[in-house]
Formats: sequence, structure tokens, C-alpha cells
Amino acid sequence: MPCKVVNNSLVLEGVLDAKTVPVVMDKLGHILKQHTPTTIDMAAVTSIDSAGVAFLDELQVRLAKKGVLIFSGAIPEVQAVIDIFTTIKLPVQVPDRQMGFFEKIGDSLVMAGGNFYDALVLASDIYYWSFVGLFNRKGQRKGAFTQQGVQLGAEALPIVALLSFIIGFILSLQSAVQLRNFGANVFIADLLAVTMVREMGPIMTAIIVAGRSGSAIASEIATMQVTEEIDALKMMALTPVRYVVVPKFLAITIVMPMLVAFSILVGEIGGGLIAIGYLEVSISTFIQRSIDIITFKDLVISLGKSTVFAWTIVIIGSYFGFQVKGGAEGVGKATTSSVVISIFSVIVLDAMFSLLYL
Repeated sequence: MPCKVVNNSLVLEGVLDAKTVPVVMDKLGHILKQHTPTTIDMAAVTSIDSAGVAFLDELQVRLAKKGVLIFSGAIPEVQAVIDIFTTIKLPVQVPDRQMGFFEKIGDSLVMAGGNFYDALVLASDIYYWSFVGLFNRKGQRKGAFTQQGVQLGAEALPIVALLSFIIGFILSLQSAVQLRNFGANVFIADLLAVTMVREMGPIMTAIIVAGRSGSAIASEIATMQVTEEIDALKMMALTPVRYVVVPKFLAITIVMPMLVAFSILVGEIGGGLIAIGYLEVSISTFIQRSIDIITFKDLVISLGKSTVFAWTIVIIGSYFGFQVKGGAEGVGKATTSSVVISIFSVIVLDAMFSLLYL
């Protein structure tokens, strides 16, 4: 396929396909060293394929840098092939501009604000339907409250008892070494009672419940969201929050203080073994001092903040469950996020309670 320059116009002739393109490119290289054409005359091109179109696109990009380059004279058959295979006319994908450091911070704050707002809306729905559910059980499964009470409360007793016993045992063991040096063996009862009632009982129980029950709540709702069961409830004119979340919310409100009280009792038993066996404190003295050191205010605060922890765990688990997207991977991410955020929130709330009542 010959090519030549006539009056600043590059004239192409014959067939322009995969076989002739290498020959044209070699000859064109010598021509362009001596001439800089401004147009390409395609009138004599009788046939072209996709390789020829790619060659023309490359030629246009290469020569357009030196001036205006215009294709002219292509016959209809050749022009139709060019229009089909050319990439010059395709829209150029402009990459998104990279955000700066402060823009990223602002974007994160805006997203966090939106998530917090969505969580507040969900919390308001849960509180509203929970209050309505005390007087009207319509829209809830029969026996759901009892079922959730067993799952969230009774089934959690073994792990709560085990960890509370170990915590009480370790606290007393570590404290006993120091108290024995000063002859203050009897104060082990005071220290253990205050620690278990004010801090360790509520927060350790909340962390256990967040890891055990919070993850179960998030995964259950997330699975229902992925399998479109939530959409099915809406189609049946059932409120998902009222049908799914409210029984869990009401049940954990009742069982959480019971779990905390049970945790405190078991922790006292674990610590009592050290006090009686290692420090030689009598059983009656240990029990009496434990009762005397605890005030009614301590019990109210302990059980009160355990209820707040329970509400936080249910709301966070439900929020991540309803927000899930994707399949099984989304369920896993929602479950993990709910546990992490629940434990973090429990610790922050506990710190706030400590600042308020100390």
C-alpha cells in the first residue's frame, strides 16, 4: 500500500489492513522525517479493517501534536468501518481528583455525621415501638419476648459465671499479696465488693453480651436483610423494627441487670475463696463487710448503667444489621463492626458514668 505527501496532505491508497499496516508504518517513518502533513487523504483507500483503524487513530494522535490533522475523502464503506472501530471519539475517562488531607478529614466527618443521624433515627424507632409494645403486642411474634429472654439471658449464664468467677479470683489474688504485707487482710472484702459492683460486674458482663448476643443480633438482622426477609415484612405491612428488634430490646432490658447481679455474686464467691483460704478471713466477716461497704446508690448506678449498656448493644447490633450490603461477606463485616463498636461504646459510656458518680 503506497503512501505519499502531496501539498502537505498525506495520501493513502489501496488496502489498509493487518498485512499492509507494518509496511505503511515503515514507509511513513521516512516520510515524516521530511514532511509534516496537516491532512490525510483517504479517497484512494479501497478497504480497511480494525488494524487499519487502530493505525489511523495512532497516526492522528501522533500528528495532531504538531498541528491540525483532518481526515478527508474516505468512501462510505471505509468511513463506516472507521466509525465502528475508532477510539478517538470515545469519551475520555477523567480520573477523580485525589482529595487532600483536610478534605479527607471533612469527608470522614460528614459520613460519620450521617451514620450517627441514621443510628439516632433507628434508636428513636426502637424506643417508640418498645413503649408501644408494652401495651399492644400487635405486630410481634407470639412468645418472641420469652424466646429472646432465654437466648440473651439464660444461655449466657455459663460464660458470665465462668469469667466472673475468674475475675473475682484474680482480683483478690493480686490484692491479697499487697494487703497481707500491711496486715490489712480484712479489707479484701471491701475492695472486691466495690470493684465488682461499681465496675467489673457491669462492664465485663456488657462486654460478654456484646461479643455473644450483640454479634447474634447483627448477624440475624443482616442475614434477613440479605435474603430480603426485611423487604418481605414490609410487603406484609409489618414494621421490621417492631417485629424483629423490639422483642430483643425488651428482653435484654430485663435480663441484663439480672446477669450483672449474677456476675457480681459469682465474682464475690471467686474472691471469697482467696480471702478465706489465703488471707484467713472468716466467712461471716467477709460477707458482713461486703454488705456494709455497698450503698444503695452503688446498686442503682450499677444496675442502671448495665441497662444503658444493654440498650447500646441492641441498637448498635440492629443498626449494622440493617445497613448491610452484599452477601455473606457483608454479613461478616456487619457482625464484626457491631461487636467492635459495641465494646468501644460500652467502655466509653462506663468512663462517662465513672466521671459522673465518683
